[in-house]
Amino acid sequence: MTRVERYGLQVDQSLADFLEQNALPGTGVKDAVFWEGLSGLLHDLAPKNRALLAKRADLQRQITDWHRANPGKPDPEAYRAFLEQIGYLVPEGPDFSAETTNVDPEIATIAGPQLVVPITNARYALNAANARWGSLYDALYGTDALGCQPQAGAFDQRRGGRVVAWSKSHLGGIVPLAGPDTSWAQAEGLRIVDGALEVDLLPQLTTRDGAGVQTASSGLQDPDQFVGYRGDPGNPTSVLLRHNDLHIELVIDRDHPIGRYDTLGLADVVVEAAVTTIMDLEDSIAAVDAADKVLAYGNWLGLMRGDLEEEVAKGGTTFTRKLAEDKVFTAPDGSMLSLKGRSMMLLRNVGHLMTNPAILDRDGAEAFEGLMDALIGTMIAIHDLKKPSGNSVHGSVYVVKPKMHGPEEVAFTDEIFCRVEDILDLPRNTVKIGIMDEERRTTVNLK
Repeated sequence: MTRVERYGLQVDQSLADFLEQNALPGTGVKDAVFWEGLSGLLHDLAPKNRALLAKRADLQRQITDWHRANPGKPDPEAYRAFLEQIGYLVPEGPDFSAETTNVDPEIATIAGPQLVVPITNARYALNAANARWGSLYDALYGTDALGCQPQAGAFDQRRGGRVVAWSKSHLGGIVPLAGPDTSWAQAEGLRIVDGALEVDLLPQLTTRDGAGVQTASSGLQDPDQFVGYRGDPGNPTSVLLRHNDLHIELVIDRDHPIGRYDTLGLADVVVEAAVTTIMDLEDSIAAVDAADKVLAYGNWLGLMRGDLEEEVAKGGTTFTRKLAEDKVFTAPDGSMLSLKGRSMMLLRNVGHLMTNPAILDRDGAEAFEGLMDALIGTMIAIHDLKKPSGNSVHGSVYVVKPKMHGPEEVAFTDEIFCRVEDILDLPRNTVKIGIMDEERRTTVNLK
């Protein structure tokens, strides 16, 4: 392993090359500023990091000794007093509230699914980022959501019919049509008239006193659920609806293998699905050396720049997978409406415990990996911050921090990212931290 010296750090050559040749260019952060900042971060905060870990070990030793001295089911009051005495349980402070700014809607206002994906697998990372939108037809046909698994082999026309029927019934529940006894199963055409969605219904037989048929049209029970379309307003190729701040795109194509058999020509129902994705540097991967870290940071760089690609072989063919483009529609008022084509990405750093030999400090000790992730991951995210529209539309960086034990360790994380923002000359609270409540000492002291 070849190492190079950077401000008192011994850095693996491959990591140094990646940072200086790929990651730093385009951020506006000079090499010297970055390395001096990383050196200061590692050397200044490593002692505090070690002390926090030592406290973990000491508390565990005292708890183990107490249980050995008090076998059997513990007395709750005595056990609580003991935990308070050793500082495992800390006094609860008064009620408080906390506010911040520049929080993206995927965090602040939109409730939707979140994925977690190993960032070292570019294909998985791209799939997850692109899972912002997904085919409801594919999900129903290819899973047991209809009550049974699909049979192997050629397309099952009967199952496909069940998928379409279920989807139209579902639409009736979330974007119902106006008028009594009207359903999406009756729809045979869509058009936009004066900024409103009109739905042509299948002809109905008249009463016995009439002669022939009567035709009718309907609209949405809540007209505001129509938010956009593509194509000609008199014959749109897709219609965009919204329910609970999540979007549904009705794809109309009468030449499509599915749409040609449907009265509406409904070829697919594309739904907004995973609005956020955690790109994971932690549990779902094992990054044990510089090569692993370069791979992980390199994929994060590609995601933040928007140029990550992966050659995929599937079904005897090879194709290039890349990040999905944004979706563009015409709004009801005739203006352009652009929606994100990708899930908003958060970066999960490792916890305070981990070290990595990719960087050694001046004493030859492995660097704390969480400190590396904090500065390197945030620096790479600057590529996104410099774009007019990207992962964050409000200029924020989202980090998930796992496996912290109690308020002291959470405060330490806050200190780390304040230092990171200062090193990178970012406004305070650019970085938003997701605190994972997964350790008992955090849970019992959460407030």
